[in-house]
Amino acid sequence: MALPDSVTTCLSQHVHYAICKLGFEKTDTYDINNILSGNREVCWQAITEHISYLESDQSVDYIKSIRSLGPVCESVHLYFKSLTKEQFVIQYASWFHWTNCTKVFLEVFDVLQYAQATEVALGLMKLTSCLEQALGDVYLLKGNDCPFLLRDLLASEQLADVFGQAVMNVLRVFIGSPHGLNLRNVLWHGFASPQEIPAKYCAMLLFLTAGLGQLLQTYLLQTESVLVHRPYVIFISLEELDAFPGKYLTSSKYLNNEILSIAEELVELSNFVLKMMLPFWIAALTAFKQSRYADSVILLLPQLEAGLRLLFTTSNKCPNRLLTAESSALYITFDEMLAKHLDNEEVNQLPLVLEEPAMASDFLWDFLSHQEGPRIRDRLSHGQINLETFPREVANQIVGFAITVLCRFSDEHTFSLKEHMVMKPLMNCASCYRSRFHPISLLKKQVLECMKSIHLWPELPSVPEEQVQKIKGFEGNAEADTLILMISEIISQLQHYMPQNCCSSDDPINSVLTERVLVELCDTRVCTLYSPRPVLAVVVVLRRISAQCHQVSQQVTAGAGLRYAQWVHRTLRSRQRLNYRRMLNSIKFLSPVLRLILLLITLELISVHSVCKKNPFDYQQYLNFLKSVLQYTENLVTYTSPEKNKWDETMELTKKTLIKLRKISDKKLMLMHLAT
Repeated sequence: MALPDSVTTCLSQHVHYAICKLGFEKTDTYDINNILSGNREVCWQAITEHISYLESDQSVDYIKSIRSLGPVCESVHLYFKSLTKEQFVIQYASWFHWTNCTKVFLEVFDVLQYAQATEVALGLMKLTSCLEQALGDVYLLKGNDCPFLLRDLLASEQLADVFGQAVMNVLRVFIGSPHGLNLRNVLWHGFASPQEIPAKYCAMLLFLTAGLGQLLQTYLLQTESVLVHRPYVIFISLEELDAFPGKYLTSSKYLNNEILSIAEELVELSNFVLKMMLPFWIAALTAFKQSRYADSVILLLPQLEAGLRLLFTTSNKCPNRLLTAESSALYITFDEMLAKHLDNEEVNQLPLVLEEPAMASDFLWDFLSHQEGPRIRDRLSHGQINLETFPREVANQIVGFAITVLCRFSDEHTFSLKEHMVMKPLMNCASCYRSRFHPISLLKKQVLECMKSIHLWPELPSVPEEQVQKIKGFEGNAEADTLILMISEIISQLQHYMPQNCCSSDDPINSVLTERVLVELCDTRVCTLYSPRPVLAVVVVLRRISAQCHQVSQQVTAGAGLRYAQWVHRTLRSRQRLNYRRMLNSIKFLSPVLRLILLLITLELISVHSVCKKNPFDYQQYLNFLKSVLQYTENLVTYTSPEKNKWDETMELTKKTLIKLRKISDKKLMLMHLAT
């Protein structure tokens, strides 16, 4: 699709004026010594005097405050440029220790010496991120749940108690308030181009952060408190994030330099890139090549948002929404851009414009939004990730996705680049992408992990059968055999809904309730995009059932191992030996019944969108049925725990549940029945 080349700014007229002009209207020189004490500490009172208040309600007058602070910011910038790195470190480094990111703030000082626009913007994004996390740590000195939004954090009574309300008002002029400069948001959401961010505001925030460190030290001494830093988020199971295999993007001599060189050419030609944002793209690719992975992702994420916003506003014919929102309006977020419908209930055209709508949307939801996903943008922008140890594996995914988007929105003049042999594996990875962190995807993973756990039961150490039979007081296996027969009957009712050639009439349990069958079923594609609420409600219950089954498996595994060791060492009393025999007997039916539940979960998941066909009454009845299965698994967790060991009760409970399952299956009330 053709996109406008005429866009020169994404800042609205009001926001552009506030950031680029308002702070430059007063041209008088400000003496830096007015805000520095003799030992070069920050004189906060002199700074807070520049904050003006509205007569009507005594709230901050942001216009007057920005105008008044303009010369102060300029003076601070010039002052920092007059210092050598050694002087700055001696005078200020210790005042950044409270942030737990001293190195980042020292790097910002280095950037200010040259004032290269892209590096200043990057430094400001990193500074605001680290500052927010540090302020959250301070908040927890006084409060419990730290606000998620910077705006709410800066407006909190807790921070005002520590630093003073006037000091917090100064900060809100620069960040955290849509009425002020709002520097953090206009950068992190991809509205500001490099040349639109004055370096003096970056210098001022660096200066204010040191001043906050001085105030905090006094507060901690007076209150005899200790500032505790929250641990950083650590990405685990990085292989699960591997949408774009590292071999296409890492240091491989065959691919890395070549594919990144093609990306640099595409950046210049792609319709996805706003021309005034080009320096951000080039800097992001350069940072990646230099192994500065956090910098690369910090630069790319806002540009992905800006590019998607351009596509969104063009395809939905609302070009005015490309601009920064005013304080009275909302700007377009990732969630809105990826939604099925617009606010006016019309169909969102963006997914139709994307060549692979499910891939692009699933990837963005996975990496940015799903609660159990990495939520990279949130965690980076709120300072929850250690920038020095940011994993290359995560950067691979964002860079890889960005390159595929550049490709898709390049015109015919780039055909040779798009068809280059090194691009094809990357594009294939993109087109094959499936969601990994949607609740549906996570349920599939849970089911398979639980099945793996249960399949280990035959390997559990066990006393020879002839020895067990000698235990007095045990009545045999008749009840367990009855339960196994019931399971076989239910399986025969489900054959029609399972893969062909997976059921043996001689041994339905061991031919159907297998890991192979579940893997095949879980490989069935289930739509994750735009899942309706009824679907998500069902998935929530199914996930809870699966989690309880897994806990039962883990408890049985641990309990069987412990009891066997006690048997071998002859430390079991008579009653314990009898209970151990009951456990071993129960394992015979618990394994197939848990595997049956996992099979039912998977079959229901494959047909989960059919739940929308149910009327409200039938829907509620179905949910009640699932909750009864959940109650059964929760009771199993209790009965099989080391504290309870209630194996007879487990058998009775299982019998009742199997009867209920058989009735539901007979009446064809499950989702798999609706889907056929």
